[in-house]
Amino acid sequence: MNLKSCIAAAGLTTALTLTAACGGADTGAAAGGGANVDVTKLKLTPTTPKARGEVSTVNWLLEDEPESLDLDTQGGSAGRTVLTNVCERLYQMRPDMSVRPFLVVKEGRPDAKTLVLTLRDGVSFHDGSPMTADDVLYSLRRHAQPDMEQSDEFRHVAKMTKTGPREITISFKQPDALFTKALAGDAGLVYNRELVEKAGNEFGTPGQGDACSGPYELTGWKSGDSVTITRAPHYWGGKPLTNKVVFRWAADSALVNALTTGAADGTYADSINTVAALRGKAGLDEYFGPSTAVLALIPTERGGLADPDIRRALSLALDRAGIAKSGYGGLVEPWATPVGSGSWGYEKDVFAAAQNKLTEAPAQPSAQDITKAKRLVENARNAPDRPIVIGTDSTQGRLVIANAVRAALSRIGLQGRIKTVPAAEYGEFYGDKSARADIDVLVADWYISKSDPIGVYDNAVSDSADNWIGFRSTDYDREVEAAEGMLDDKKRARLVVDIQRRFSAAKVWIPIAQQPTTLVISDKLTGAPASMAYLYYPWAADLGAKKG
Repeated sequence: MNLKSCIAAAGLTTALTLTAACGGADTGAAAGGGANVDVTKLKLTPTTPKARGEVSTVNWLLEDEPESLDLDTQGGSAGRTVLTNVCERLYQMRPDMSVRPFLVVKEGRPDAKTLVLTLRDGVSFHDGSPMTADDVLYSLRRHAQPDMEQSDEFRHVAKMTKTGPREITISFKQPDALFTKALAGDAGLVYNRELVEKAGNEFGTPGQGDACSGPYELTGWKSGDSVTITRAPHYWGGKPLTNKVVFRWAADSALVNALTTGAADGTYADSINTVAALRGKAGLDEYFGPSTAVLALIPTERGGLADPDIRRALSLALDRAGIAKSGYGGLVEPWATPVGSGSWGYEKDVFAAAQNKLTEAPAQPSAQDITKAKRLVENARNAPDRPIVIGTDSTQGRLVIANAVRAALSRIGLQGRIKTVPAAEYGEFYGDKSARADIDVLVADWYISKSDPIGVYDNAVSDSADNWIGFRSTDYDREVEAAEGMLDDKKRARLVVDIQRRFSAAKVWIPIAQQPTTLVISDKLTGAPASMAYLYYPWAADLGAKKG
């Protein structure tokens, strides 16, 4: 999938991810603990130290019970967190957010519109049957069906065929540089065709097994209680150190209590409030890792921020450092682009350098920034003649952002008014134009599922449904199309950097901060990745005891 609201599409409510370019690990047991930290001193890492010892059972917390374990029909984060340990993909997103072939052993490109996949030999499903090219072709065609979650990833595909005993050939209508990255996500899941067809509409529901080949197999789902995965006895790859993982679900104070008392061993924390509440708790470590998630302001069709100079002025006047401290306990980082550094799955240095060159999203506005912003407002062709309406829900972080936006508008001679709606209504803002008809800008958090920044910037092309502000540029559209079809990473990075420059100059969105993925785990355990890759990588297979 391309662009997802953390609320509307995946359920990741407030915390995801931060800086890929940093190393080390920050543990919650650091001296003093407490919620408010200096984000510039957080040590961010894609991984945790390697595990050394075996563990019988780990109790893991999700925020919600999975709606389904068929990711084609329901792609929520809870189900994905479980199933990524059970089901394998043709390509694999690594903890550092890079992508490599996995169930594919060789990738061939005889021309820019043809991809030839040679499949790994010796892979078997959990029922003992071998993975075949027929299974792979069936899986790809299932993912591509119009009513499936991943169908948009196949929009450039013309034909998929079996061209050898262990070979699949994919023909494209136009070059697609992001397709193999999609195959590291849910578009690349490989299922045992016989078992999926046998289960029919019951596939992915409680009482059904899996149809996969991963290091764990699904051994139980008690609806309303727990999901259990157990080390697959005949897994074709390496043996995990942890034998069994039992997933339960809890939110807010119940989740904090379970981790604090030792009733649960770990979680990938969805809520920044959870992270703050657990900092410094004895017996727990916290790790922060790269993600693609950001907090941003998205102007709407209503028109209060239709003038790009008004958007530039607001960006210059916004106190991002204050938002990070007051709304998120210092656990988010002021940021100048609309996608987190976890999207830098290639050419990281190029993207980091480009990020540092952007000057109109200061962490804390200077007097010169405010002066420039006021001048932009005074000279704007279409300055708003009524209060700018800021849409949000009542969560602490978003309310802090909304108030910071109102304060920034006031500093530059404009008026702002906050419209607060219930959480269920807030989610409708993302997908329903009529729901956001009365707001000028949405306090939003978004992430993309692929480690390539173009996955955000394609939302500003002229015909995108996510281009709410109505930004139009033929040159921009042409460059995005060129980047999406550029197979050479170095050349694509240069194109994406220029696209980023255009997007930032137009302020299609106004970035605020990037958010780190947060892993909270018993201080007796280690090994799991700390990055957003946990949604696509078999993280439990790396989990184990610190001591052998």
